[in-house]
Amino acid sequence: MDPPTLERESALWAEGYSVVAGLDEVGRGPLAGPVLAAAVVFPPGQAPIEGLRDSKFMTAKRREKVAIAIRQAASAWAIGAASVREIDRINIRRASALAMRRALIRLSRVPDYVLIDGRPQPEIGWGHEAIVGGDASSQSIAAAAVLAKCCRDHLMSLLAKRYPGFGWDGNKGYATGAHLAAINHDGPTPHHRASFTPVAQIGLW
Repeated sequence: MDPPTLERESALWAEGYSVVAGLDEVGRGPLAGPVLAAAVVFPPGQAPIEGLRDSKFMTAKRREKVAIAIRQAASAWAIGAASVREIDRINIRRASALAMRRALIRLSRVPDYVLIDGRPQPEIGWGHEAIVGGDASSQSIAAAAVLAKCCRDHLMSLLAKRYPGFGWDGNKGYATGAHLAAINHDGPTPHHRASFTPVAQIGLW
């Protein structure tokens, strides 16, 4: 797999957009934990980040190493989140957009333009371009995905110490067989998404 490039960012820099933010979220699918997003701004002319790939195809150790390089190279970066309560109240799609907007707002530099992975997200409130497979093709988006993934994984590992029976240090809140069995046996925690079908159906079993 070829590494993500700065081709789209370079084109935008050439058009006069000096602050281009890559934006991505993680945690739409798990049964537990918040959804997180990260925004990353690289300075015009930034060199490729060695080892950066689509975060889904990187080991945890590699992501942690590359995350350090991303934070050192970026002219700005930020994390945003939407809580389990917000996910249950407004649904996961809108909560993901909320997390992305919060990441953008927390940047130390106001973006001129935003590149996001997937489909357009008008709720983020910024002019943007949605790129299907953007975490594999755009370095800014890939970098955002890595930072968001590292942050969420750390959070779930910390929560796993408080709720050791659910295996969150390994499954990160996703619906593994062991996780589902633990919910069935012990019931959901305050960090489970009550609006997600496997959790909502616990009381019906």
